[in-house]
Amino acid sequence: MRKPFVAGNWKMNTDSHSGVQLARAIAGGALDAAARSVDVAVCPPFVYLQAVAGALSSTGIAVGAQDIYCEQNGAFTGEISASMLKDIGCIYALCGHSERRHVIGETDELVNKKIGAAILGGLLPIFCLGELLAEREASETEEVVSRQLRSGLAGLGVEKVSAVTIAYEPVWAIGTGLTATPEQAQQVHALIRKLLGEMYGKRLAEETRILYGGSAKPENAAELMAKEDVDGLLVGGASLKADNFLAIIKAAL
Repeated sequence: MRKPFVAGNWKMNTDSHSGVQLARAIAGGALDAAARSVDVAVCPPFVYLQAVAGALSSTGIAVGAQDIYCEQNGAFTGEISASMLKDIGCIYALCGHSERRHVIGETDELVNKKIGAAILGGLLPIFCLGELLAEREASETEEVVSRQLRSGLAGLGVEKVSAVTIAYEPVWAIGTGLTATPEQAQQVHALIRKLLGEMYGKRLAEETRILYGGSAKPENAAELMAKEDVDGLLVGGASLKADNFLAIIKAAL
């Protein structure tokens, strides 16, 4: 049985005060869930990670980074390594979020390097993938998701891939107000699990958690997570209000 997982991606929002206050409000309402049957994480901006990690210490709620660099150290101005993130209390790191791919220009190959670097540095990657609206309309969802999955995990054996959580985020449903129907989400999640089985065997496929990300909110959380292969949610805007995020966590119970 896969334990549900709800992660909040704060993106480029909050400040030092509001970030800590948001973390404390989430912790105050989610302690029981975190202790019982749902894994919970938040991913603040880099500059507030340490403060948020301190606020969440001993609460059972994990902290993740929104990105990492693919090298462990060196002359890479402006970048942050996995070991640095682990040093200040991070457990997770997003790799390949759609905004990193389609706004910043990250390639499948770079995402693959980041996943490997996260694991090497002791972090648990949340590997994001998903298709653009034009790709869905052209019936290319399966092709795109398969390519991103195989490229992102290239060169990684079963032991390393067992550390990976996958997040399916249809790009057309992120920040647009659109949401994949539960049936659409389940279809792609089932595809991902099938591909994992072909690549790494049935056991790993059955154990890997696959999250849905794309305008997830309290109103649709329970319906999405009721689907067999939807193991949780990667939440964007709704994670910036404690009441909304707590309602989503409650829906996962």
